[in-house]
Amino acid sequence: MMTNVKPKVAVTRKLPASVEQRLTTLFDTTLHSSDAPLSRSALIARAKAADVLASTLGDDLDAEFFDAVGDRLKLVANFGAGVDHIDVAAANARGVIVTNTPSVQAEDAADMAMALILAVPRRLVEGVRALESGDFHGWSPTWMLGRRVRGKKLGIIGLGRVGEAIARRARAFGLSIHYHNRNPINPHIEEALEARYWDSLDQMLAHTDIISVNCPHTPATFHLLSRRRLELLQPHAYVVNVSRGEILDEAALADLIDAGRLAGAGLDVYEHGNPNEKLLSAPNVVLLPHMASATVESRIEMGERVIINIKMFSDGHKPPDRVILGLNRGREPRVD
Repeated sequence: MMTNVKPKVAVTRKLPASVEQRLTTLFDTTLHSSDAPLSRSALIARAKAADVLASTLGDDLDAEFFDAVGDRLKLVANFGAGVDHIDVAAANARGVIVTNTPSVQAEDAADMAMALILAVPRRLVEGVRALESGDFHGWSPTWMLGRRVRGKKLGIIGLGRVGEAIARRARAFGLSIHYHNRNPINPHIEEALEARYWDSLDQMLAHTDIISVNCPHTPATFHLLSRRRLELLQPHAYVVNVSRGEILDEAALADLIDAGRLAGAGLDVYEHGNPNEKLLSAPNVVLLPHMASATVESRIEMGERVIINIKMFSDGHKPPDRVILGLNRGREPRVD
């Protein structure tokens, strides 16, 4: 830990102006003027010259990175909750602490998930496209029929902060809440949400109408929704994902939707960065450009959490949002 000196902070992406102003006021900060990620060599060079790296999603901080940057770097203050792009074990082995910004994005991500839960069954994007293309010729009793949301069963994979926020919204729309976690949640929360816990993910998939993916990406959750599991869903079911693309076998999802084995999907994240080609052309799929947490308020709050973590660290205290391996996994879905 550092005391009585302003740490040298290197930022890897352009951040909101108010956040950058605070960073430069409090610390010896090198900003990044572009919204594009740094090249690998530039990222390493910037980290080598810094005490703190304010990283973002897209920065591949693997074991080779930490070996290459040397001994000066002591803190990675990640601008975001997810840390699957950071080899935390390798960082810790080099004496580097990793922090994140948990819970800040939960409400905004839940809003977007709920928007997709409504948009896909009710065919909202298809309706917009019909108007824009001139295919709307007046009201018809059989045209553009979607599915009613009220009364449907929503299965949440990972009832953590975001999942819980989605459940609160979904109950207001008349959906019944079902969830799969490694362990059941607090009984008081479960009762308040009127949520049913499923010990078996396979069984929950077979009995729900809409699936919402809300767990972190870890080796245990990679392709948690595999082809086999996606095939357990009923043909009228929908899949929504605002978490991490790697949790879902995207090629299998595209094949099943194309074959009419699934009713549709709403995705904000993708397994390989960009959507599968079949999904891009599917009319019953709503695709978003990773914008679930993209609100002014969320980005500023994320920046403030980064600043707090750096300030606490530089003052010789434990940063409040340190990522510790093996902890905080109690609400993560298990692999059956």
